[in-house]
Amino acid sequence: MRLEEYWGVGPKTRERLEAELGTERAVEAIESGEVRSLVSAGLSRGRATRILRRANGGEGMSVLATRDTRAVYKELLDVASDYAVTEDAADRIRGLTPLLDRDEAASRLESVVDAAESWAELDESTRETVLAAFAEDAENDRIGEDEAAVRTALALHEAGLSEGAFARIADIDREDLEFAAGALADLDGGDVARGVDEELDDLRDALDGAEALSADSLDAMEEIREETRAGAEFGEVVVDYVASETDAGFQRVRDATPEEAVDATDFFNVTLRELIADLREAVEERERSVARRLRGRIAESQDAIDAAKDAVSDLAFHLSLARFAADFDLSRPEFVEEGFAVRAARNVSLEAGGENVQPVNYAVGDHDVSGGDPSAPAGSSAHAGPSPPAGDRVSVLTGANSGGKTTLLETLCQVALLAQMGLPVPAERAQVSISEDIVFHRRHASFNAGVLESTLRSIVPPLTEGANTLMLVDEFEAITEPGSAADLLHGLVRLTVDRGALGVFVTHLADDLKPLPEKARKDGIFAEGLDEDLELEVDYQPRFETVGKSTPEFIVSRLLASSEDRAERAGFEILARAVGEEAVQRTLDDWSPEASADD
Repeated sequence: MRLEEYWGVGPKTRERLEAELGTERAVEAIESGEVRSLVSAGLSRGRATRILRRANGGEGMSVLATRDTRAVYKELLDVASDYAVTEDAADRIRGLTPLLDRDEAASRLESVVDAAESWAELDESTRETVLAAFAEDAENDRIGEDEAAVRTALALHEAGLSEGAFARIADIDREDLEFAAGALADLDGGDVARGVDEELDDLRDALDGAEALSADSLDAMEEIREETRAGAEFGEVVVDYVASETDAGFQRVRDATPEEAVDATDFFNVTLRELIADLREAVEERERSVARRLRGRIAESQDAIDAAKDAVSDLAFHLSLARFAADFDLSRPEFVEEGFAVRAARNVSLEAGGENVQPVNYAVGDHDVSGGDPSAPAGSSAHAGPSPPAGDRVSVLTGANSGGKTTLLETLCQVALLAQMGLPVPAERAQVSISEDIVFHRRHASFNAGVLESTLRSIVPPLTEGANTLMLVDEFEAITEPGSAADLLHGLVRLTVDRGALGVFVTHLADDLKPLPEKARKDGIFAEGLDEDLELEVDYQPRFETVGKSTPEFIVSRLLASSEDRAERAGFEILARAVGEEAVQRTLDDWSPEASADD
């Protein structure tokens, strides 16, 4: 296959890969997803990752139908890759793409869940041992990839890990690994290690001594002249001195002396130059001979080496994802035919930022995510909350400003992407159908025809050209006037239902919409008042088949309560009368410090 047939490989990239790796090796690196090899050839890590995503999961990349979907996808991979136990595992995580085949997603999910269960069974001390074993991979620049994998496998053998995700490592014969480790250590990065062959070590020592003597030739000549003043023959003094200083042997030094020389200094320098050349040739010849023998030993161990590399790489990848799943309390999703539902779902981005998150239940399409303890508090592992109605393919989500509607859309997008990448999801239960297109569109506050056109171009084609589309569209009215927005939104809802897609549309225009088609409903999120810090108190759990209100009286109440300027306060009082003075006053009475103290 020609390199330029791969996405992202143009003429310059092809030339660089061919120069550094050769065509065959470059193709192999791309096909096997080796980010490290492409980076070593001079590509940036980001570019290498993008090439490999397209080469190994190109069809799945089409699932990322909008810019906002791609942003959520990248953020998820960034968070997950932070849990990688090796750089190779981090590269593999960053190269993950959504899968279009349900069986492939289920197969990857099974491996990750198996690793998560294995990780959960380890105590803290054993986990540290495992992480230390994988730290060998960090030394690749020093010991080589093969040796790092073998040493990691041996360390895991030593830890006694043999069940679950560690079974593949345990199945590799330990004696074969030890033999391989010895052979690889002896041939350290292609060079014969010291201590392997005594003759080679002696030759290397002699060469080092001769080169050191050559670098210090002026002082050496002074000592030699001192001895010759006592009557000794100059040539013999040079041979004795060089032989004793380098341990190269008298005969080797004598053979290096010139038959003719301009003067004493020239005689000494020529002797050293010839000796160094002779020793260097002897070292290279002996090293070639020993290396051939060592490569034979490595060849005998190649099966164990290959098995260790594959098993260690896969284990590092799956354990990295297991650590991600453990830290975010992710669970196994269930794949269904036509539905999307979550129980006690949480937003990964908010949790990664250290924020407290209220779990929510939501669904469109056919599903069954009932269960849990209705008396359990929000955020607990047994939180149940209301069960979403089944059968409605589209929901129109309404409610309070800053009520978490956009965050809910993002959470649903996260669940959909993680499940379709074959990974656990941030929910107690989740049922997900495979989507060919995930259309997530955040609110973008630009009010012009160009933005409207570009938005429609990005969100409508997936509905009309594809199948199994998931629509997650936020505040469509932000990009056009309210009357037109209500008509367009109604059209999108109807198109989504007609095309058999699933969708959640956030809007403040629920009352302006025409009657929704069958299999569509309106849900609402409600603000409940102000807390003692004048922050809006919101129940982020949507109420199904209920239109939510934007509750501007809470916002005006907050402005009134925090205003100290008399003229400014008078202005807000006018607004209070406009939005409902009684409601504003009731909010202020509920918020007042005296009322809080009574509570």
